Amino acid sequence: MPALKPTGLTGTIAWLGHVPDRDDTLRSVAVDHLEALFSGITAEEHGGLTRPSCSRVVAQYPRGTEIRNTRQLSIVSEEELAEIASLIGVEHFNPAWIGATMVISGLPDFTHIPPSSRLQTPSGTTLTVDMENRPCVLPHPEIDADAPGHGAAFRTAAKGRRGVTAWVERKGPLVLGETISLHIPDQRPWKAPRG
Repeated sequence: MPALKPTGLTGTIAWLGHVPDRDDTLRSVAVDHLEALFSGITAEEHGGLTRPSCSRVVAQYPRGTEIRNTRQLSIVSEEELAEIASLIGVEHFNPAWIGATMVISGLPDFTHIPPSSRLQTPSGTTLTVDMENRPCVLPHPEIDADAPGHGAAFRTAAKGRRGVTAWVERKGPLVLGETISLHIPDQRPWKAPRG
Protein backbone atom coordinates (compact mmCIF):
# COMPACT_ATOMS: atom_id res chain seq x y z
CA MET A 1 0.00 0.00 0.00
CA PRO A 2 1.56 3.33 -1.07
CA ALA A 3 2.53 5.69 1.78
CA LEU A 4 2.47 8.76 -0.46
CA LYS A 5 -0.47 9.89 -2.55
CA PRO A 6 -0.49 12.23 -5.54
CA THR A 7 -2.63 15.31 -4.85
CA GLY A 8 -3.25 16.11 -8.51
CA LEU A 9 -1.91 19.60 -7.76
CA THR A 10 0.96 20.98 -9.79
CA GLY A 11 2.99 24.14 -9.64
CA THR A 12 5.59 25.73 -11.86
CA ILE A 13 9.23 26.41 -11.06
CA ALA A 14 9.18 30.21 -11.33
CA TRP A 15 12.73 30.96 -10.12
CA LEU A 16 15.93 29.06 -9.29
CA GLY A 17 19.04 30.18 -7.46
CA HIS A 18 21.97 29.10 -5.31
CA VAL A 19 24.14 30.63 -2.60
CA PRO A 20 27.77 30.20 -3.72
CA ASP A 21 29.47 31.53 -0.55
CA ARG A 22 27.46 32.00 2.64
CA ASP A 23 30.43 33.69 4.35
CA ASP A 24 30.26 36.41 1.69
CA THR A 25 26.47 36.86 1.47
CA LEU A 26 23.12 35.16 2.09
CA ARG A 27 22.00 36.35 -1.34
CA SER A 28 21.23 33.72 -4.00
CA VAL A 29 22.42 33.95 -7.59
CA ALA A 30 19.59 33.39 -10.10
CA VAL A 31 20.07 30.60 -12.68
CA ASP A 32 18.00 28.80 -15.35
CA HIS A 33 18.67 25.29 -14.08
CA LEU A 34 20.21 23.42 -11.16
CA GLU A 35 21.55 19.91 -10.74
CA ALA A 36 20.12 18.21 -7.66
CA LEU A 37 22.42 15.54 -6.21
CA PHE A 38 21.97 13.42 -3.08
CA SER A 39 24.31 15.88 -1.40
CA GLY A 40 22.11 18.81 -2.46
CA ILE A 41 22.50 21.40 -5.19
CA THR A 42 25.79 21.65 -7.08
CA ALA A 43 27.77 24.75 -6.04
CA GLU A 44 25.33 25.50 -3.19
CA GLU A 45 26.67 26.57 0.19
CA HIS A 46 23.80 24.75 1.97
CA GLY A 47 24.65 21.41 0.32
CA GLY A 48 26.17 18.33 1.88
CA LEU A 49 24.88 15.07 3.31
CA THR A 50 25.39 16.42 6.83
CA ARG A 51 25.48 19.86 8.44
CA PRO A 52 26.24 21.38 11.84
CA SER A 53 23.10 21.75 13.96
CA CYS A 54 21.75 25.28 14.38
CA SER A 55 19.32 27.18 16.61
CA ARG A 56 16.33 25.44 15.01
CA VAL A 57 17.22 22.09 16.62
CA VAL A 58 18.89 23.28 19.83
CA ALA A 59 16.27 21.38 21.88
CA GLN A 60 17.60 18.16 20.33
CA TYR A 61 21.36 18.75 19.92
CA PRO A 62 24.08 21.08 21.18
CA ARG A 63 24.79 23.75 18.55
CA GLY A 64 27.36 22.55 16.01
CA THR A 65 26.57 18.81 16.32
CA GLU A 66 26.93 16.97 13.00
CA ILE A 67 23.45 15.92 11.82
CA ARG A 68 21.76 14.80 8.58
CA ASN A 69 21.26 17.75 6.25
CA THR A 70 17.52 18.08 5.69
CA ARG A 71 17.94 21.77 4.82
CA GLN A 72 19.67 21.39 1.44
CA LEU A 73 17.10 23.59 -0.31
CA SER A 74 14.99 26.60 0.63
CA ILE A 75 11.75 26.55 -1.37
CA VAL A 76 9.26 29.42 -1.33
CA SER A 77 5.96 30.31 -2.97
CA GLU A 78 5.60 33.07 -5.53
CA GLU A 79 2.18 33.93 -4.11
CA GLU A 80 3.45 34.07 -0.53
CA LEU A 81 6.40 36.25 -1.57
CA ALA A 82 3.88 38.67 -3.12
CA GLU A 83 2.08 38.81 0.24
CA ILE A 84 5.37 39.52 2.02
CA ALA A 85 6.20 42.25 -0.51
CA SER A 86 2.87 43.94 0.17
CA LEU A 87 3.32 43.71 3.94
CA ILE A 88 6.83 45.20 3.95
CA GLY A 89 5.97 47.87 1.39
CA VAL A 90 7.95 46.85 -1.69
CA GLU A 91 6.61 46.28 -5.19
CA HIS A 92 8.40 42.95 -5.72
CA PHE A 93 10.12 40.61 -3.26
CA ASN A 94 13.39 39.31 -4.71
CA PRO A 95 13.84 35.64 -3.64
CA ALA A 96 17.60 36.17 -3.76
CA TRP A 97 17.29 38.33 -0.61
CA ILE A 98 16.46 35.25 1.48
CA GLY A 99 18.90 32.84 -0.14
CA ALA A 100 16.09 30.91 -1.85
CA THR A 101 16.85 27.88 -3.99
CA MET A 102 13.49 27.65 -5.71
CA VAL A 103 10.28 29.63 -6.12
CA ILE A 104 7.15 27.65 -6.99
CA SER A 105 3.97 29.25 -8.30
CA GLY A 106 0.51 27.69 -8.22
CA LEU A 107 0.54 25.53 -5.06
CA PRO A 108 -1.85 26.98 -2.46
CA ASP A 109 -0.87 27.49 1.20
CA PHE A 110 2.59 26.29 0.23
CA THR A 111 4.38 26.96 3.53
CA HIS A 112 1.99 24.57 5.26
CA ILE A 113 2.21 21.52 3.01
CA PRO A 114 2.78 18.47 5.23
CA PRO A 115 6.31 17.52 6.28
CA SER A 116 7.56 14.55 4.23
CA SER A 117 5.62 15.70 1.15
CA ARG A 118 7.36 15.14 -2.17
CA LEU A 119 7.83 17.67 -4.96
CA GLN A 120 8.49 15.82 -8.22
CA THR A 121 9.37 17.00 -11.72
CA PRO A 122 8.26 15.18 -14.92
CA SER A 123 11.82 13.77 -15.27
CA GLY A 124 11.57 12.25 -11.78
CA THR A 125 13.77 14.62 -9.78
CA THR A 126 12.23 14.46 -6.31
CA LEU A 127 12.60 16.73 -3.30
CA THR A 128 11.41 15.71 0.17
CA VAL A 129 9.98 18.48 2.34
CA ASP A 130 11.48 18.60 5.82
CA MET A 131 9.33 21.27 7.47
CA GLU A 132 8.23 24.90 7.48
CA ASN A 133 11.12 27.32 7.36
CA ARG A 134 11.00 29.95 10.10
CA PRO A 135 11.84 33.56 9.22
CA CYS A 136 14.89 35.11 10.85
CA VAL A 137 16.69 38.47 10.87
CA LEU A 138 19.49 37.47 8.47
CA PRO A 139 17.73 38.77 5.31
CA HIS A 140 17.31 42.30 6.73
CA PRO A 141 20.60 43.71 5.33
CA GLU A 142 20.04 42.02 1.95
CA ILE A 143 16.58 43.58 1.66
CA ASP A 144 17.81 46.97 2.88
CA ALA A 145 20.64 46.97 0.33
CA ASP A 146 18.04 47.16 -2.47
CA ALA A 147 15.02 48.56 -0.61
CA PRO A 148 16.37 50.73 2.24
CA GLY A 149 14.23 50.74 5.37
CA HIS A 150 12.13 47.70 4.47
CA GLY A 151 14.26 44.85 5.86
CA ALA A 152 13.20 45.12 9.50
CA ALA A 153 9.59 44.28 8.61
CA PHE A 154 10.53 40.97 6.98
CA ARG A 155 10.54 38.65 10.00
CA THR A 156 6.99 39.51 11.05
CA ALA A 157 5.65 39.66 7.48
CA ALA A 158 7.18 36.29 6.58
CA LYS A 159 5.68 34.38 9.51
CA GLY A 160 3.72 31.50 7.98
CA ARG A 161 4.90 32.51 4.50
CA ARG A 162 8.63 31.64 4.54
CA GLY A 163 8.28 28.37 2.63
CA VAL A 164 9.87 25.04 3.46
CA THR A 165 13.23 23.38 3.65
CA ALA A 166 13.85 20.20 1.67
CA TRP A 167 16.42 17.59 0.70
CA VAL A 168 17.05 15.60 -2.49
CA GLU A 169 15.45 12.16 -2.51
CA ARG A 170 16.01 11.43 -6.22
CA LYS A 171 18.71 13.27 -8.07
CA GLY A 172 18.26 15.01 -11.39
CA PRO A 173 17.82 18.38 -13.07
CA LEU A 174 15.62 21.25 -11.92
CA VAL A 175 14.70 23.56 -14.80
CA LEU A 176 13.11 27.00 -14.78
CA GLY A 177 9.53 26.82 -16.08
CA GLU A 178 9.01 23.10 -15.60
CA THR A 179 6.05 21.61 -13.77
CA ILE A 180 6.38 20.19 -10.28
CA SER A 181 3.77 17.91 -8.70
CA LEU A 182 2.85 17.58 -5.04
CA HIS A 183 2.57 14.20 -3.28
CA ILE A 184 1.60 14.06 0.40
CA PRO A 185 1.83 11.39 3.12
CA ASP A 186 -1.26 9.18 3.25
CA GLN A 187 -2.01 9.55 6.95
CA ARG A 188 -4.44 11.37 9.18
CA PRO A 189 -3.27 14.46 11.10
CA TRP A 190 -1.69 13.73 14.47
CA LYS A 191 -4.02 14.07 17.47
CA ALA A 192 -1.98 15.47 20.32
CA PRO A 193 -2.84 14.12 23.79
CA ARG A 194 -4.98 16.47 25.85
CA GLY A 195 -4.01 17.64 29.27
